[in-house]
Amino acid sequence: MNIKVCGINSFKQLQQLDGLNVDFAGLIFVKDSPRYVDGKIEKNLVKDADLDLKKVGVFVNPELIDVLDAVDNYKLDVVQLHGNETPEMCDDLSSEVEVIKAFSIDDNITDIDAMIAAYDGVCDYYLFDNKVNGSAGATGKKFDWSKIAAAKIEKPFFLSGGIGPEDAKMVKAFKHPDFFGVDLNSLFEKEPGVKDMGLLLKFIHGLK
Repeated sequence: MNIKVCGINSFKQLQQLDGLNVDFAGLIFVKDSPRYVDGKIEKNLVKDADLDLKKVGVFVNPELIDVLDAVDNYKLDVVQLHGNETPEMCDDLSSEVEVIKAFSIDDNITDIDAMIAAYDGVCDYYLFDNKVNGSAGATGKKFDWSKIAAAKIEKPFFLSGGIGPEDAKMVKAFKHPDFFGVDLNSLFEKEPGVKDMGLLLKFIHGLK
């Protein structure tokens, strides 16, 4: 089970996540997000850090040049696209970094495989999140995971949206051959961008 913790706003917490053997850490590059990373963490510290975890830059409908600049400035390992980005943009970026294409799920989504089909050959992972009032992440609410369980998908994917410290048992019970990991965010926070390492450790132990 891979663990991705999203919305990190301090270099110290990046180091702490690495010490907990978290696999991916998300840095938010969305200006109107309370977890927006620019100006919060010194770029060179992140760029030069000797970390085992993968650094993920999270974007919503960005310009390609802005993503490439962030990849260079922070030495990102992965880019997560959480808006209406085209398969062409995913393809362009996939030659530089790994790409996670995120999809927001609501009651109107009935065919997961049709929704993701155009992205099959141009990204490395999918991420499925809950769609609430047009929000593009950190909703703190779950969607109906049975929609994912019934889909073929055939690419490693993360489950996101409303996963909290008490949900380890539910995560362990979810079955799909391509289920790769969980994305954790707002329910593990003391405040936006500040994670509670005790809650994360509790969840990690609960997965064992």
